[in-house]
Amino acid sequence: MTLPQTPSFRLDGQRAVIAGASSGIGLGCATALAEAGADVTLIARRADRLQEITAQMAARGWTAHALPLDITDIAATQAAVAAHGPFDILLNAAGLARHAPAIDTVPDDFDAVMNINLRAAYFLTRAVAAGLLQAGKTGSLINISSQMGHVGGPDRAVYCASKHAIEGMTKAMALEWGPRKIRVNTICPTFILTDLTQATFDDPAKRAWIEEKIKLGRAGQVTDIMGAALYLASPASDLVTGTALMVDGGWTAD
Repeated sequence: MTLPQTPSFRLDGQRAVIAGASSGIGLGCATALAEAGADVTLIARRADRLQEITAQMAARGWTAHALPLDITDIAATQAAVAAHGPFDILLNAAGLARHAPAIDTVPDDFDAVMNINLRAAYFLTRAVAAGLLQAGKTGSLINISSQMGHVGGPDRAVYCASKHAIEGMTKAMALEWGPRKIRVNTICPTFILTDLTQATFDDPAKRAWIEEKIKLGRAGQVTDIMGAALYLASPASDLVTGTALMVDGGWTAD
């Protein structure tokens, strides 16, 4: 009898591209993938911030590259991915939220949220997949979605619409590219404490609502997402595609 062997969570020899990598969830995921041995390319608009991060990663002996880019520029994104790829792993954490009652939604806010949360995510995923298909390689494509891609929330009609769309996109792409062994999944966090969400957590009423809905009784931390990203990027999840990995503390269990 031979005992089964746990699949590897290492990413040695793999090339990963992380969008939205200059802060928050994106930075955490970039760190997790680099620590596991991936050669990481970090995408964000802030060139100086990316240089600071890649320098810190290099000091730890990791391989990291800065690629300043606005992923809402579809042509520039496709050109950059084609020039620097193919990438074995995509982790897209770029996103935007503009919350307001649905009755108060203005077209500019709707378009801004959809432009990055859906349109840019769609074409970035497509660009990375195109490189893999052309090279005949397998891969793992991951978009950071949200628990709000599965439920609704007050003042979040536009945001929820964008994330529900990401979930549908993921399933369709997974079906299309599954025969070529390219996996497509989402990670769906609950409210994660970052610089961008600090104002929400500073509001006592909003924080009480969040902590009441999260069954584990605490807000999420960036570190809560890092293990999920590593799992979906690694060979440990080789049979996982077209699905959403909920990291929501039980929010959507009701």
